[in-house]
Amino acid sequence: MVGGRGRSRFPRELADDPESWPHADLSGHPAVAVVQAIAAALQAVMAERGLSFRRLADVSGVNRQTVADVAGGRCWPDAVTIAQLEAGLAVRLWPASQAGTGGSRPAPDPFSPW
Repeated sequence: MVGGRGRSRFPRELADDPESWPHADLSGHPAVAVVQAIAAALQAVMAERGLSFRRLADVSGVNRQTVADVAGGRCWPDAVTIAQLEAGLAVRLWPASQAGTGGSRPAPDPFSPW
C-alpha cells in the first residue's frame, strides 16, 4: 500500500487534540497538515454558502458520507475526491506548497477559484 502504515489512523487521530479538528495543533505530520487544510477550507466554504453535506454531494458527485468524512478528518481523501469537490465548489481546496519558502508564504484564499 502506498504510504505504508502511515494511513492506519485517521488524520484527526494524529492531531494533538482531535476534538479541535480542523484547527488542532499538528506535531510534525506534513500529510495530516494537508488534509487538515483541505478540511478547514471545505468547512469554511460550506459555512459561507450554507451548503449541507447532501447539497455538496449533489453538486460535486462525491458521496455525502465521504464529504462528511473529509470535512471531519475521518479519511485520507484521494486526488479524485479533492478534484471533484474543487470542481463542484469552483474553489481550490488543496493548499499551496510551503516547500522552499521557509513557511513564509501566505495561505491561499479558500474562496478564490484556483
